[in-house]
Amino acid sequence: MFASATTRPFAGLRRTFCRAGAVISAFFLAACDPAGMGQQASGPSIGPMIDPGQPVQVALLAPAGSGSANLEWLARSLKNAARMAAADAQGATIDLRIYDTGDSTAQAVAQANAAADAGAQIILGPLFAEGANAVGNAMRPRGINVLSFSNNAEIAGGNVYILGNSFANVADRLVGFGAKHGKRNIYVVAENDVAGQIGGRAIETAIARNGARLAGRSNHPVSVSGIDSVTPQIVAAARSGQVDAVFMTANNQAVLPYLTEKLAAAGVTSQVTQFMGLTRWDQPASRMSLPQLQNGWFAIPDQGLKQQFDARYQSAYGEQPHELATLAYDGVAAIASLARAGNRNALTTAGLTQRSGFSGVGGVFRLRRDGTIERGLAVATIRGNQVVILDPAPRGFGGFGF
Repeated sequence: MFASATTRPFAGLRRTFCRAGAVISAFFLAACDPAGMGQQASGPSIGPMIDPGQPVQVALLAPAGSGSANLEWLARSLKNAARMAAADAQGATIDLRIYDTGDSTAQAVAQANAAADAGAQIILGPLFAEGANAVGNAMRPRGINVLSFSNNAEIAGGNVYILGNSFANVADRLVGFGAKHGKRNIYVVAENDVAGQIGGRAIETAIARNGARLAGRSNHPVSVSGIDSVTPQIVAAARSGQVDAVFMTANNQAVLPYLTEKLAAAGVTSQVTQFMGLTRWDQPASRMSLPQLQNGWFAIPDQGLKQQFDARYQSAYGEQPHELATLAYDGVAAIASLARAGNRNALTTAGLTQRSGFSGVGGVFRLRRDGTIERGLAVATIRGNQVVILDPAPRGFGGFGF
């Protein structure tokens, strides 16, 4: 039983999430302490005007060369997905140039400067928040926008955009769905590290935005003893009659199974008080057989579109793409769609943040002027060890895309 392994599940969980070895899902990216660019959504327009009839020079900063097998796979997936999108760019020409950065912020900045010197008109990447922040600062005086693969909204703004699915986007989708289904009194459970606290703030903001009520909050260390100590507080809140849902950040892989097992042992499950999760509860697939996760709510991209992309990638490159490969495809394809439409301002603030957004391989998305992203997500649950869609992902924002 999971709980019997008193220390093993949490060995090394205190490590900083921005280390390369922690790259497992989109939610583990960009959990470093952000420097923050502090730019406002009403700031000046940034980015070069282009000739839509000429090739658009795009620089991809990929995390290759770090020595990490997982990062090498991710880098390879990002590169291949970007090449796929460039090849698919009917009616526009993408001059894609690739620069390897490893997991080094200094190398990311150096490569971004080299790309800009070579004529890059927009930067796609880098992966980690710290690097994206630094690259953004370096590119701002040169008037170049940065579409980072990070999901940390705290470094978004000015000339830095995030393509990764943010905590705020997930929280808003789930809280909004819950509020429509009578789950308005929400209790937040967050890890006390950087990622957990960012996630907790995102949930609280979503609660306020959707007219729900914050019914309380518990923070816990990322450890067995930390979870053990906070479980009675969560159980008491769930039994109080004042809580409709428990929303967990559970950003570390070992936290979710252990925390929910402890709650289930105390009689608290989604059948009693609805569980919601900021992370994917269906990954890894072995989680779907855990009884304590049945009927919990989480958000996922449009799976039909994602499966089509995965099949194409597998056929072309002979391996499964990394989960984040779609970010590179979406970034290149969005640029191509704007150029194909004949927009001279395709790479400027106004062009990138068009209201209609884009139809990506993971679903619809659009960039906001504050540098954050809105992605159309489905609300899912696990029933009988299978993923069940409760509310499908939206298919558009009311305009054209690519």
